[in-house]
Amino acid sequence: MKKLLLSVLCCLSASLSFGQESELDAQPEKVVVDSLYREDQFYVGITFNLLFDKPNDISQSGFSGGLHLGFIRDMPINKRRNVAIGLGLGYSLNVYNQNLFIGEEEDTEQTIFSSLRDVDFTTNRFTTHIIEAPLEFRWRTSVPETHKFYRIYTGLRMGYLYSFTSNFKQTDNEVKQTDIDELDRWRMGFTFTFGWNTFNFHFYYSLNTLFSDDAQIDGNKVGLTPAKIGLIFYIL
Repeated sequence: MKKLLLSVLCCLSASLSFGQESELDAQPEKVVVDSLYREDQFYVGITFNLLFDKPNDISQSGFSGGLHLGFIRDMPINKRRNVAIGLGLGYSLNVYNQNLFIGEEEDTEQTIFSSLRDVDFTTNRFTTHIIEAPLEFRWRTSVPETHKFYRIYTGLRMGYLYSFTSNFKQTDNEVKQTDIDELDRWRMGFTFTFGWNTFNFHFYYSLNTLFSDDAQIDGNKVGLTPAKIGLIFYIL
């Protein structure tokens, strides 16, 4: 009798242990939420480039575009982490098709600026390569569980124009200029970005002209203030 009772108790104990293990195994895994998340740290942008503050005879022609990419360190400043400061480093490639001729005097090597209004040519554009440092104030509706949210980012973009090429082509003639004293290589611009999830509209307006006051056409300043309109895509 004692042996029978002991056997029953052992079976019952094993059954209870198995049931507890099965219940534990059936419980869903807990999702770990990153309460210290950061947003939008890498960016890629494409823009349509415009020029303002042009002399009367200078105009754009064809398509002028830009490619922009970089990294921004996202630094939330509130507990919810939907308000942040962004500081980063990036690269910007810009092409401007227009009718501003940039040449050089053979004897003095002085830069010449003139209009191509009544001149036949196949290509006339200048290309810029800029190293940039974006500084942004960021507001968004983000939460740790999803990367789909509304955003509004605004700030300044400081940069150095390290490479400039002006390229003029005719059927039997080509003129290239890269070293221009009148070029303002230090760049500063205002930026504004807004959107939801993947698609975000991006605006940039330069706070200084591309050329200094020494660049003139018939006594009028060349100036040229770049602006950009396009899309920017953010990646964590």
